[in-house]
Amino acid sequence: MKFKTENKLLSAFSYASLTDVVLQLLIFFLLSSSFVVHPGIKVQLPKAEVGETETKRDIIITLTDQGAMYLNSEQVSTETLGGKLFVTMQGRSDFTIIINADKAVNLQSAVQVMDIAKGVGASRFMIATQPNQ
Repeated sequence: MKFKTENKLLSAFSYASLTDVVLQLLIFFLLSSSFVVHPGIKVQLPKAEVGETETKRDIIITLTDQGAMYLNSEQVSTETLGGKLFVTMQGRSDFTIIINADKAVNLQSAVQVMDIAKGVGASRFMIATQPNQ
């Protein structure tokens, strides 16, 4: 059985498929951008009047109000922090250690983390804060 086909030029272009693709891309980027906002562990940072923005975040140590400690996103203890920090730094001392401590964490815990980091060769430290609004 032979079908008869005609090759005609379309007189009007349908934008329906293009609109669907653009809408799906828009939804994808809106949803994916909301997941990138704050990765990691939730802590309430202390507030500061004047802050310094660091664009190169090398090593982040997070201290939570429950007493948990994280090196980047891996949970560590006080005893294992030095060894894992040394491996992360790979013997270089030009890394900036950012201490991301909850405002309920006592100062002694932050000082202890700094002492451990200095013991493995770190020399630059920053304490993360949020802007005072």
